[in-house]
Amino acid sequence: MSFYAYILRCSDGSYYVGHTDSVEHRIGQHDRGELGGYTHNRRPITLMWSQDFPSRLEALEAERQIKGWTRAKKEALIAGDWETIRGLERKSFDTGLRQAQPLLRTNGEKEDRTLSPPPVIVLVRPQLGENIGKAARAMLNFGLAEMRLVTPRDGWPNPSAGPAASGADIVLEQAQVFDSVAGAVADCAHVYATTVRKRGVTKPVVTPEEAGRAIHAASGRSAILFGPERSGLETDDVALARSIITVPINPEFGSLNLAQAVILVAYEWSKGMSLVSPPETELDPPAPQDHLEGMLAQLSGMLEQTGYFHLPDREPTVRRTLRTLLTKPGWSEQEVRTFRGILSALAGKRPRP
Repeated sequence: MSFYAYILRCSDGSYYVGHTDSVEHRIGQHDRGELGGYTHNRRPITLMWSQDFPSRLEALEAERQIKGWTRAKKEALIAGDWETIRGLERKSFDTGLRQAQPLLRTNGEKEDRTLSPPPVIVLVRPQLGENIGKAARAMLNFGLAEMRLVTPRDGWPNPSAGPAASGADIVLEQAQVFDSVAGAVADCAHVYATTVRKRGVTKPVVTPEEAGRAIHAASGRSAILFGPERSGLETDDVALARSIITVPINPEFGSLNLAQAVILVAYEWSKGMSLVSPPETELDPPAPQDHLEGMLAQLSGMLEQTGYFHLPDREPTVRRTLRTLLTKPGWSEQEVRTFRGILSALAGKRPRP
């Protein structure tokens, strides 16, 4: 089965980026207004670009990366103009191209890459649907999409999970339910149990960061177990794991909720992936020195008219302080007082005699 990332052009000229397992069906939904959100009031839409991927996670990752691109870079991708994309990357210092190139075809074929599969998140006897939804949201933020549930207390599916997931519906739709922890991890070669308590079992203990690195380096599937909200994993649950993940935490208050625990572990795993980051943008160049001198001269002239420089013997020092505070970041207390005095003078206080 293939999955697709795609770009639509909306009626207002803007672009929408998404992913799906059926381009034709999804485009029809957009065009008929069956999907709420961005495209609903921007119809008709036109499919401009799509590419297939072997897994939903890869299609989702491509979607996220392309969403962070500028309009010019999206249009270059639509045109298949990789030289322009590279040029835009150098100009904007955008990391998006470097992240997406392993996924996007540049010559008609995907680059060969060998990656360990993403870990499976296993929620053991979760109690509240809202917490399952929040955990799904945490997962998808960091590129994890496979959730397994072991005997959820209120059954599955749970109507409370969807709103709490805030759009991470794909995780909930694909979630699988198991009768036992052993069944949920049967196809996984590496199993981690998350706990902040000692459970009377001797296992290697690692931090989330160490576990993330180990999962990336390992061959075969990995699973990470999270226990019920109230009590956490039981000793028998932990006994099934190969290693224990423990978050360094305040010993006087070791209380993470389920979604917090999931997001900590998912984030550390994601550091080994090429997820999109906000692009860096160039700062405007500093003003030429003559422009700065003009501004200082203008301000000094205005201050002279208010009588601000009323002590002749202090005038050189005050002018020097004024120049210093306007040409450096991180003002000192004295500089703040000086500038506030300036503002008071310019606010129309009576000139000094």
